[in-house]
Amino acid sequence: MELMSLEPGPQAVRRLLTELMDFDDVNRHLTEKIIAIGIRYDLGEGHHLLGRRMRDIALKHDRLYALMHRGRGLLLDQTGQLSVTGWADRVDHVVDVSEELDVPAALLRPDGHIAWVGENQQDLLSHLPAWFGAATT
Repeated sequence: MELMSLEPGPQAVRRLLTELMDFDDVNRHLTEKIIAIGIRYDLGEGHHLLGRRMRDIALKHDRLYALMHRGRGLLLDQTGQLSVTGWADRVDHVVDVSEELDVPAALLRPDGHIAWVGENQQDLLSHLPAWFGAATT
């Protein structure tokens, strides 16, 4: 609201911000702050993507964010070998590939942060309850 003021100080800051927006690094930084893509939750040791918010990547058949509109967890499986049986009522399983993703599979929380990375079904099964509760029968 302050930047909307007609006072000289806020107008000068608004002009400066307008100029800064011409720089890609500034745009990237502000975008990361606004959409929280720069936040990394400490989920323990592991892959560098663990705890980070996944950006909207192009998949062979769709875009990632288009698949996340239901507000559920999502297993992006590039191997086609994994399963979310027992959690299918809370986690969507998408078998698709992306040149932008260098992991076999990633489990995303509904907020888009990566909760697990890997390709081992047993390892995945040990992480699903922590984020999505007990399996249903």
